[in-house]
Amino acid sequence: MDSQKLAQYLESTNSIAKPWLLVQLRLKKLQERQTSISEDTYANELADIHEDLMHLGEWWRGLEEEVF
Repeated sequence: MDSQKLAQYLESTNSIAKPWLLVQLRLKKLQERQTSISEDTYANELADIHEDLMHLGEWWRGLEEEVF
């Protein structure tokens, strides 16, 4: 699935508020651009996405039935 289809899926399923799916979209977009950007840019953007993912923490605790 490319980033365009993933974005359409997120919109059609009202999943924009699910941060782990937004991280997945960012990763997909980065993957698609990988050949057109420098290794340093790729590494920096990947590190930024990773940092955002780590900040998600356990926000979902107590909401498992609602969000998964």
